[in-house]
Amino acid sequence: MKVKSSSIIKTIALTALFALSSQSFASPEKGLEIAKERKARDEGWGDSVATMQMILKNAQGESSTREMRLKSFEVANDGDKGLTIFDQPRDVKGTAFLNHSHSVEADDQWLYLPALKRVKRISSRNKSGPFMGSEFAYEDLSSFELEKYTFNHLGNQDFNGVSTYLLEQTPTDKNSGYTKQLVWLDTEHYRPLQVEFYDRKGTLLKTLKFDDYKQYLDKYWRAHTMAMVNHQTGKSTLLTTSLLDFQTGLREKDFEKNVLKRVK
Repeated sequence: MKVKSSSIIKTIALTALFALSSQSFASPEKGLEIAKERKARDEGWGDSVATMQMILKNAQGESSTREMRLKSFEVANDGDKGLTIFDQPRDVKGTAFLNHSHSVEADDQWLYLPALKRVKRISSRNKSGPFMGSEFAYEDLSSFELEKYTFNHLGNQDFNGVSTYLLEQTPTDKNSGYTKQLVWLDTEHYRPLQVEFYDRKGTLLKTLKFDDYKQYLDKYWRAHTMAMVNHQTGKSTLLTTSLLDFQTGLREKDFEKNVLKRVK
């Protein structure tokens, strides 16, 4: 009995030691420094237009495909703006989503439904809801802004043969559907390779993987494949980009709310 008791005490002591050692490697200062560098490397691109495909797959493996365009506009000292237009299939054709990301305030988001001929505002309290039936939530469509999170560097990891920083991001918005996100950024270009999303109970909800990166304007990297898997439902959404152009001449007025009803 004494030997068993001693063994348990040693096990508890070792577990506590490992927990303390892992915490000692965590660094909020380093985390913020890495996040700032990630942000700095993706500034100055201006605007872009992407032709994309969205493939929705349910737990039984049945899939449906949508064709869409995404127009983006960079805003200095605030979040970026985005306009998503669905072109196919017929039941979603003409549907448009306008997103005004903000660095501090809640994002402004609107959805135009052509069948109803009306614009629906997405409440900040509903940002954790699914976007167009996909595994992407409305809040996942926001631009990356430093003020939206607190950061913690958990160390460096090998990710499929690539050296990465492992960051823990904790959303600052009380309406977020996530308690935290774990982000793997490659140490060379600060590009996200994978993000894990944890729900309000702290349980792993989704994993987003980025692949097929291409460089534009000799500086900006964009993943042409983004795969989101929901571990709790077995559903998934695959976003692929077939065409992407930068600095196309878009202006901020192209992203005003009144454009939703006349998108083409």
